[in-house]
Amino acid sequence: MPASNSYTVLRSNEPHWALRLVYFVLFGLWFSAIWAAIGWVLSVTVIGLPLGLWMLERLPQVTTLRAGAREVIVTPGGVYERAPTQHPFLLRALYFIVVGWWLSAVWIVAAWTLSASIIGLLLSFWMIDRVPAILTLRRS
Repeated sequence: MPASNSYTVLRSNEPHWALRLVYFVLFGLWFSAIWAAIGWVLSVTVIGLPLGLWMLERLPQVTTLRAGAREVIVTPGGVYERAPTQHPFLLRALYFIVVGWWLSAVWIVAAWTLSASIIGLLLSFWMIDRVPAILTLRRS
């Protein structure tokens, strides 16, 4: 538990935005479509579910090299990394079975379609960043 004289730093290890843009244009756009399709198909099979979820949770990184921000708490006693509190597993599993699997497919197709136009590009990045939450209510 952080002490009263601690402070929190949000840290991100992602590359420079110019490198991320070049990566997206040359590689990320087409490769993320393949990655998302394979990940989604795997996630709706019993055997492929763990790998499919792992792949879809990394879709923002595959698309634009976006590394999620981490919360680091610095105290006089040490440095701690705190992960966001997740919804209960049973709720997330039920949501995935009832809503997440089909809504994530619609969401991914819409995001990828928007990313093909300059006007929709920023909205598509926002949508791609939210794929893990749409799929399983995962907080990042």
